Amino acid sequence: MSKHIGVSALASGSKGNSIYIDGPDGSLLVDAGLSAREIMRRIAHIGTSPDRITGILVTHDHSDHLRGVRVLATRLGVTVYGTAGTFKAARFPDGIDIRTIKSGDEFTVAGFTIRPFSLPHDASDPVGYKLEQNGVKIGIATDLGYATALVKRRLTGCDMLVLESNYDEGMLLEGPYPWFLKQRIRSRRGHLSNEDSSRVLTELLHPGLQRIVLAHLSEVNNCPEAALGEAGGAIGVRGSGLDLTAAGMAEPTPIMIIES
Repeated sequence: MSKHIGVSALASGSKGNSIYIDGPDGSLLVDAGLSAREIMRRIAHIGTSPDRITGILVTHDHSDHLRGVRVLATRLGVTVYGTAGTFKAARFPDGIDIRTIKSGDEFTVAGFTIRPFSLPHDASDPVGYKLEQNGVKIGIATDLGYATALVKRRLTGCDMLVLESNYDEGMLLEGPYPWFLKQRIRSRRGHLSNEDSSRVLTELLHPGLQRIVLAHLSEVNNCPEAALGEAGGAIGVRGSGLDLTAAGMAEPTPIMIIES
């Protein structure tokens, strides 16, 4: 059986987020922020089956990360993993198989060793995840106001990074959002700008890094060209040969293979 790991950003943006991660022993979802029907349709679109899913990892309680979790977990008969704060805020009904996790405490699902880590965001105990299997390390950090020392430590040495690049500073400030919302987005419990994200990426570059996915791009205050341009310019020649992708809402990315 192949030892590689495959990843697809099924959806990424303000209207819904979900990442599909496939390994030799089964698949995981990180968040399910679209309807269950749409997530299953997108999984079929990338050429695989939802029957391979063995668990759903939830980052936090906002609806663009939770929308399809209840129906998917029930339909597939899988466990949902999240923090106590997330579950308290989400108010899942009885009958959903949940497992409470804590930042820093490792656990294993589908052959992946998973380590959650705290993120600064205006949610109830939000986390990012570092997943490892067969020597492949994937770091996921979306919805964070800034990259703490802990976040950068957890993302160090990954073969693939999924990192938020939510807004272009100029587009946000000149855009249609009310001032209080602009302040919330720019706060230390809000979101990473393209510039913030690119600065973090320059600190995380290393020879083993194969792929970077820019995630959670705002459809109002950002565009793929701006996010990719900022990140590509920051990475420069140090990132030559590195695959740089901006995930979006309209369709899933093809499955991206990460080799050990």
